[in-house]
Amino acid sequence: MALSSFNLSSLLFLLFFTPSVFSYSYQPSLNPHETSATSFCKNTPYPDACFTSLKLSISINISPNILSFLLQTLQTALSEAGKLTDLLSGAGVSNNLVEGQRGSLQDCKDLHHITSSFLKRSISKIQDGVNDSRKLADARAYLSAALTNKITCLEGLESASGPLKPKLVTSFTTTYKHISNSLSALPKQRRTTNPKTGGNTKNRRLLGLFPDWVYKKDHRFLEDSSDGYDEYDPSESLVVAADGTGNFSTINEAISFAPNMSNDRVLIYVKEGVYDENIDIPIYKTNIVLIGDGSDVTFITGNRSVGDGWTTFRSATLAVSGEGFLARDIMITNTAGPEKHQAVALRVNADFVALYRCVIDGYQDTLYTHSFRQFYRECDIYGTIDYIFGNAAVVFQGCNIVSKLPMPGQFTVITAQSRDTQDEDTGISMQNCSILASEDLFNSSNKVKSYLGRPWREFSRTVVMESYIDEFIDGSGWSKWNGGEALDTLYYGEYNNNGPGSETGKRVNWPGFHIMGYEDAFNFTATEFITGDGWLGSTSFPYDNGI
Repeated sequence: MALSSFNLSSLLFLLFFTPSVFSYSYQPSLNPHETSATSFCKNTPYPDACFTSLKLSISINISPNILSFLLQTLQTALSEAGKLTDLLSGAGVSNNLVEGQRGSLQDCKDLHHITSSFLKRSISKIQDGVNDSRKLADARAYLSAALTNKITCLEGLESASGPLKPKLVTSFTTTYKHISNSLSALPKQRRTTNPKTGGNTKNRRLLGLFPDWVYKKDHRFLEDSSDGYDEYDPSESLVVAADGTGNFSTINEAISFAPNMSNDRVLIYVKEGVYDENIDIPIYKTNIVLIGDGSDVTFITGNRSVGDGWTTFRSATLAVSGEGFLARDIMITNTAGPEKHQAVALRVNADFVALYRCVIDGYQDTLYTHSFRQFYRECDIYGTIDYIFGNAAVVFQGCNIVSKLPMPGQFTVITAQSRDTQDEDTGISMQNCSILASEDLFNSSNKVKSYLGRPWREFSRTVVMESYIDEFIDGSGWSKWNGGEALDTLYYGEYNNNGPGSETGKRVNWPGFHIMGYEDAFNFTATEFITGDGWLGSTSFPYDNGI
């Protein structure tokens, strides 16, 4: 759903001067600037907070237009974010905040740092590109991720205690009201490609068309990881080998050695072996590329879990916060086991991330597609409950999605998407995937209910398109969350699927469930949903840009 070109000022008359009735406390005066500000704020989620943020603009008679109001709202959010940063820096001192789960405070600090960074980038994108659809799409992605960061932090703080906790929660609420208002004020994404003319065939970007950043000697790494590496040049790539034959014996050592804030791809070849380590790729380690010898011989493994006291966010075996991360031909697994509850194998909260021919294996909460824009091609993903979850805008193409046998009395559910507001450009899209049962689940003597997904939050959004669905999926297709809320606000869609589990005659009868038509389905392609044509071409990974 790429943005169309537009002029923000051309919307001024429609937005500001349409008659309306206001339901919140501020009553407009005859001051035209106040009237314009009121009109700007009336459709935001938090009108009072919005108007408060614009008082400076009104008092100094800044020209009343959408751009100035939007930037002022963002500047207010950035200012409040600075106050929250100060609070977080002092948290945990003298027992003013005591964690209930290991890592919850650090989660908040890391996530809020990402929010602050991307607030600045959002302001820059909007200032520089009011008529640039791609820059505005970027800003929407950044603000959607920021709102996800807030929820993750507050979830971690639920079990915390101490006198600072109420003040922290209040500061989070205040800061993120302004972020939510800013996102709602940005124009929604609109399609630029006509699916009837420009997108009705699948155009695949093929391997072998390498971007400039790939050294010629590294083409072999990207083309076929089963080949030997006799021509390896250590001046061009980093090599990790568990047997000591590389530059590093652990992946963490190579990540630490890689340059910070790199504009070029940093290629790390991970040789065959088992790497038992929890890997964290922070926000300042950008454009990291991990290339394995194959997902059957290069393994990254860990066993952190909620059952052992970690937050879900911090339990990840591989955690990616650095923009532009790529991986191929690697297995990432969390071996904690189903009895340990949430135990993440891979967590991604970074923009422009793609994985190709990887295996991601776990039980509950295997793959945490936390935020930003992500792409998975020909990957195998295994789990039991909510094993693809989070609030990224993510597309899976040609993947095997495999449900495993859960513990006795449990059911299996593939997705738990957590879109929290209708303004967020997020969701899960599965295209040309195979939805399968593992051998032990398929042959189980106990009847285990299995579903495509359930709504983690109110505006949960998941679609399955052109995919094979095996018979183990229950005829209803989708499951309620505990309590059955969000059935009219979620968006669950199916389009042109096949296989014995794809019959829709017995699907749930919810207002939010849809048998999609072609044009609706096109909105969830890599081109439209994650602005894929703007960045997937530089990954060297194949992708389909249509349906």
